[in-house]
Amino acid sequence: MSKRVPLRGEEKASLHISLDRHRDAVLWKLEGLDEEQLRRPMTPTGTNLLGLVKHLAGVEYEWLPKTYGRATEPLETDVVADMNAGPHESTADIVAFYGRARAASDAVIAEHGIDDVGTAWFGEQVSLRRVLIGLVEETARHAGHMDILRELIDGAIGSHRPD
Repeated sequence: MSKRVPLRGEEKASLHISLDRHRDAVLWKLEGLDEEQLRRPMTPTGTNLLGLVKHLAGVEYEWLPKTYGRATEPLETDVVADMNAGPHESTADIVAFYGRARAASDAVIAEHGIDDVGTAWFGEQVSLRRVLIGLVEETARHAGHMDILRELIDGAIGSHRPD
């Protein structure tokens, strides 16, 4: 069953649930597809499903663990490589990378209050509230892209896994 954002919930928990709903949608968009479909460039710039998951893993590490002084895995610095699965990177590798990034982010969320401040990747001080809003926005944006790509690949539609 898909998680629901409470209608009258605590702010940090509501933002975290919203983030998780979009994270789950991202992974759902990969289900049932083969390697060629996952890597198929669907736009003139080469956007593909697996590359978006790789990008979102890096975003998770940048926005949460890195902002709050935690170590991260090595991250792509090249914008083209960040959005593309390399031939040496399997689907399982990228999905596991996303899982580790999520877990590292979830640990930061659990340990900090909504007003706790860290230093963002662009050098400015930000609250956990602002970081969560940014991460929800980025994840939702790319989950929407993935929804469109998936429909173009095999006709499957839906923004979230059906209950």
